[in-house]
Amino acid sequence: MNLFNRGTSFRRADRAERAVVPPPPTGSPAAATALLPDPGLAALTGEWAIDPAHSRIGFSVRHAMVTTVRGAFAEYQSRLYFDGRDPARSQAEIIVSTGSVDTGVEQRDAHLAGRDFLDSRTYPRMRFVSTAVEAVESDVYRMTGDLTIKDTTRPVVLELTYIGTVTDPFGYQRAGFDGTTTINRSEWGLTYSTKLAEGGAMVSEKVRLQLDIAAIRTPPAG
Repeated sequence: MNLFNRGTSFRRADRAERAVVPPPPTGSPAAATALLPDPGLAALTGEWAIDPAHSRIGFSVRHAMVTTVRGAFAEYQSRLYFDGRDPARSQAEIIVSTGSVDTGVEQRDAHLAGRDFLDSRTYPRMRFVSTAVEAVESDVYRMTGDLTIKDTTRPVVLELTYIGTVTDPFGYQRAGFDGTTTINRSEWGLTYSTKLAEGGAMVSEKVRLQLDIAAIRTPPAG
């Protein structure tokens, strides 16, 4: 499923935009998953496109040890193919514009996009590419992949929960997924650190990434 696509350029996507999706994987299937998938998911096999009005690629981080700052990235591209018969063959890629960070506070957004954190002028993109997918439960998947931020690439594991599938009043088939993972930002070179008088950090090392995805099935070509 192309669950994250915002089109072919880094800008806010139009509802009418059609996702550019990759061809289904070829060759031998990957290693068998630890759990057989729900047979009903076989009907979902194929490419999907994001509904940007109902999706979010976000994050949250503890600030000053007592509050949580939440934000999201408004501009991104991605490709995802979902195989409901064999989830191990599913593939995903997402490329995010680091300068599109939005926490609702302009001064804070500029700081996050600046050299202390994402350095968007030097590194305008960060990228996630899946390397393995396995079914954990009937509606839970574990997606392992490589996350590149600035000039560092490290593995991460996303926990994805399948929410469900419906046909909307306009005849479109929709599917929902939620995904989460927690990273240590310093492992990707985001080492900015200001200490509080009490000794704690102004910005936590731990950052939780959150994907709230609504997708629309992409009709087969032809």
